[in-house]
Amino acid sequence: MHIIQELLFVIAFGLAVYLFSRKAAQIRRNILLGRDVDLNDQPALRWRNLLLLAFGQKKMFRKPLVAVLHFFVYAGFVIINLEILEIILDGILGTHRLFAPVLGLLYPILIGCFEVLAVLVIIGCAVFLIRRNIIKVERLAQHELDGWPRSDANYILITEIVLMLLFLTMNTADQAMHEAGPFWISGQIAPLFSGLPETSLATIERSCWWLHILGILAFLNYLPYSKHLHIILAFPNAYYADLRPKGKMENMPAVQKEVQLMLQPELAASEPASDVMPKFGAKDVADLTWKNLLDAYSCTECGRCTAACPANITGKKLSPRKIMMDTRDRAEEIGLQINKDGAFKEDGKSLLRDYISEEELRACTSCNACVQECPVSINPLHIILQLRRHLVMEESSAPQEWNMMFSNIENNMAPWKFSPDDRDKWATEMNS
Repeated sequence: MHIIQELLFVIAFGLAVYLFSRKAAQIRRNILLGRDVDLNDQPALRWRNLLLLAFGQKKMFRKPLVAVLHFFVYAGFVIINLEILEIILDGILGTHRLFAPVLGLLYPILIGCFEVLAVLVIIGCAVFLIRRNIIKVERLAQHELDGWPRSDANYILITEIVLMLLFLTMNTADQAMHEAGPFWISGQIAPLFSGLPETSLATIERSCWWLHILGILAFLNYLPYSKHLHIILAFPNAYYADLRPKGKMENMPAVQKEVQLMLQPELAASEPASDVMPKFGAKDVADLTWKNLLDAYSCTECGRCTAACPANITGKKLSPRKIMMDTRDRAEEIGLQINKDGAFKEDGKSLLRDYISEEELRACTSCNACVQECPVSINPLHIILQLRRHLVMEESSAPQEWNMMFSNIENNMAPWKFSPDDRDKWATEMNS
């Protein structure tokens, strides 16, 4: 019987790891659809960002109560899962609490700490469910979350509560049956189980053990399809964050070169001719950088970016959160076609217009509020600017007010409709 259980466990574990690895490889491929960009400079600062923003959740603590609850869930999820190592080894080897004799008196202390964290995870998840579904916090109740995104968040919270309850119930039944422990939380509940026959306790303990580990393996394979993937991708995303000052925009060397040649034609003779026309901006996900796509897959859908966006606050259509969700959805759509056909074939769609409208892009004030607020270093503005650059430079599509400004800059070297001589005259008159 034990051999059959071990075999079933090995099959379930191997299948779960295989399916997760396959989907993770597909997500990596989707991210690498983007243009290459080198983000390996200043490694010391990048490691600092990873420790403070991903591990320490520094930006979350701007709202202390929510941050503490989130930290409980985050720490509990990470630390309690260390106990999964023992469960996996028990499942493979057919043992029971393999680490107990090795760790001795330290073992019940560790499990006790895990149980306290489990209770904190349950409390945190319950509060977050109330905030989403009863209080309906404004940034968590916007229409872009209608349907799957809102359900996804609820499924995650409910699953974590169930997994923690299974963990505590398993420990409680085990203590009542074997007098293991005593553990700090389940030890207080174990007397309630003391009247049950040993066969019932064994059934409860084994049922909870199997449901707990199978639930974790199922949750592992749910992650790549969920916003909860950020618990993994937040770390590389924080490491590869853009370290430039937030107000500094990315220029295109090809454009700068053309302008320089116009201003200094004599340099043209020394410049080698290029047959490759540069592509200005981005129309689809392949025109973005891999970091933009990593941003999209790292998005927690928390809405802090949208809540801080002045365009959104004033009722305009722009939502930085939706920009990231749309980018991820388009990357997934292309990835599914690659899975099916082996390569991407033009499908008549693009990120621009089919997912993100011109109205959304033009509402952006480029203020960087969304970048500042994101707890995992996502940069929606960079995607907006690249899509807007395509509109202006590839399609000559811009509002009339913008075109007037462009014309003035080209002819008068300033946004205003006054020549340099007229501006000099005005300045002289003001100083006289």
